[in-house]
Amino acid sequence: MVPFVEQPAVLFLVLVPTVLILISLIVIRRVFKIQNIYWHKEKSFFSNATGKKETLYTIHDSPTKQLSVVVPSYNEEKRLPLMMDEALGYLEMRQKQDPSFTYEVIVVDDGSKDQTSQVALNYCQKYGNDKVRVITLPKNRGKGGAVKMGVFTSRGRKILMADADGATKFADLEKLEKELGNLQPWPDQMAIACGSRAHLEKESIAQRSYFRTFLMHGFHFLVWFLCVKEIRDTQCGFKLLTREAASLTFSNLHIERWAFDVELLYIAQFFKIPIAEVAVNWTEIDGSKLVPFWSWLQMGKDLLFIRLQYLTGVWKLVNTRKNN
Repeated sequence: MVPFVEQPAVLFLVLVPTVLILISLIVIRRVFKIQNIYWHKEKSFFSNATGKKETLYTIHDSPTKQLSVVVPSYNEEKRLPLMMDEALGYLEMRQKQDPSFTYEVIVVDDGSKDQTSQVALNYCQKYGNDKVRVITLPKNRGKGGAVKMGVFTSRGRKILMADADGATKFADLEKLEKELGNLQPWPDQMAIACGSRAHLEKESIAQRSYFRTFLMHGFHFLVWFLCVKEIRDTQCGFKLLTREAASLTFSNLHIERWAFDVELLYIAQFFKIPIAEVAVNWTEIDGSKLVPFWSWLQMGKDLLFIRLQYLTGVWKLVNTRKNN
């Protein structure tokens, strides 16, 4: 069944050719300027609470925490405190209930122009460098690039992606952990649980304009048609991965902007990594960086780019775990 698509077929007869033609013109310009994208350790240090630099860990090191929380942040000085207060409050409570539970929160400042890093460093001072770390990128790489940096420097056996706006109730982590456990036995210790807002679709449509609803249906159709068929909501920023799944998928990831989630799940499906989709409590928070038309166009372009690059063999998926 096609996800999110309950509109008349006529809508897509008009939408699909128009969107494909428009986006293809943009994609074609990039096809001949392709370069391999690898993660570089250009940022080998993180700032501690006193502002001093400490060496980063890598995803290839043995885990020393049960959970790593990666928070990509771009100009989030106003929204970040609410999310951090909720997340750290929950994590501290859980640690008190179970002293064996260990965690870290990694805030990746994606080249912000405001005081995002300083706001995050305040939490380092309060909770200590072992629990909160701040990585400040010299320039904006995009949400996918920021998440990738955080994942590649994490210490947790499980890695949670969480948006800085705090739109998802942090305690819903337990729902993801439960569904992740239900996927066992995990092949090669790999599994992913994705938070989902699909159950909120009807309510969100009632609050959106016809134009934004049109764009939403078009994007979800392209996701289903080009890349990922089994996940209804690919874009929810609340995802839990085992360390092994994170290492393999992010090592193959190319897209660094908004559509990185789609490529991430495309890679996971290619390697037959078990994926669970879990309904989470989600509230829309003011201050989103998404500009409706241009952001959807950018993501649509990236979807075609992903499909084209893999179809032509320019991008190849490599099982880095076997190589290691």
